[in-house]
Amino acid sequence: MDKEYSFVVDNPGVRLDKYVGEKCPELSRTHAQKLIAEGKIRVNHRVAKASAKLNINDRVDIIVSPTPTASLSPEAIPLNIIYQDDDLLVIDKPPGLTVYPAPGHPSHTLVNAIIARFPELPGDRLRPGIVHRLDKDTSGLMVVAKNSLTQQDLASQFKAHLVSKTYLVLVKGHLTPERGAIDAAIGRDPHNRKRMAVVTGGREARTEYQVINYIGKHTLLEVKPKTGRTHQIRVHLAAIGFPVAGDKIYGVKSPFLSRQFLHASRLGFTHPTTHEYVEFTSDLPADLAKALEDKA
Repeated sequence: MDKEYSFVVDNPGVRLDKYVGEKCPELSRTHAQKLIAEGKIRVNHRVAKASAKLNINDRVDIIVSPTPTASLSPEAIPLNIIYQDDDLLVIDKPPGLTVYPAPGHPSHTLVNAIIARFPELPGDRLRPGIVHRLDKDTSGLMVVAKNSLTQQDLASQFKAHLVSKTYLVLVKGHLTPERGAIDAAIGRDPHNRKRMAVVTGGREARTEYQVINYIGKHTLLEVKPKTGRTHQIRVHLAAIGFPVAGDKIYGVKSPFLSRQFLHASRLGFTHPTTHEYVEFTSDLPADLAKALEDKA
């Protein structure tokens, strides 16, 4: 059965898609934009654009249809599980593995591998136990919930920016100063909807970095994103003129890398059951370690 919502605007000047995301937390901004394009979100009973700015006392009506149940096939894809207990598991994801299925890509994902090993995991059948993601060509640590209470707790920690995430990143050029932060809002690139960009009116985003070493014409960084926007590290570093080495979307291809040099090396959070802070680490995978040796 469809869910229907109606709101009267009391904070004018906000974009329609952003307003919907704030009023209906279960809808991502991308989902809101899809509903707007389908005419299921209307302003004063009329179709509107996602970018439309709302006025005081505008009426916003939203219709959300239930998501059709998808059927996924378990697949015996190897998983490098570095820790697990009754509540969660921590996976060291290899590069080249997409986290969850998408239109046109229903198989050979981390989710297919997870449901093969843990068919009882909670949550959406498309994202069982998943509380965060890594890009397909980003390697490193991910936590997966094994029950609903753990999934809710971890999701809340990620939403409140209480999870500590550290990445090892190689960028083109010599980045100075050696320690800094990038504060720049991120949203959909207005010139290419498949990319993200630093844009006015985007979602708040902050990335902190520390130089580890200068290697040839590159800089090896330890990076800590304080928010979790799509492609945040890649977008922020490209925006200040130091794109991630090997990043084909926000930088340029690399002769010594087949993917972007981005590795989730450390992950820390409060364990939902013990309430103790736990932290896990992952060494650079072989392809990135070799790239550093070749550049040294």
